[in-house]
Amino acid sequence: MSKFLFLYRGPAMPMEDFTPEQSAEQMQAWGAWMGKLGSALADPGAPFGARATVSDNGSSPAPSDQNGYSIVEADSLEAARAFTDGHPFLSGGKGRFTVEIFELVPM
Repeated sequence: MSKFLFLYRGPAMPMEDFTPEQSAEQMQAWGAWMGKLGSALADPGAPFGARATVSDNGSSPAPSDQNGYSIVEADSLEAARAFTDGHPFLSGGKGRFTVEIFELVPM
């Protein structure tokens, strides 16, 4: 069993801009997804806040639109990918949001 990092990327609305109804809807959707994963959800993660980027030449290019992360446990990359079925971050359906999946390799 391996751990996989899910990185959420896209133009998501900041949580503080949600109406109470939108916030409740999002919490319900994320709770349902997390419940579906059960013990395979190793770390529910968190949204990202303030950000900065530092380049190898010392410059500060614009940071990416990464929004948060989760960590899941699965037998393979394909099994981890299957956990994105019904994922609330991908509910927009317009190709603006992605979940990037990386295997975390033990050191």
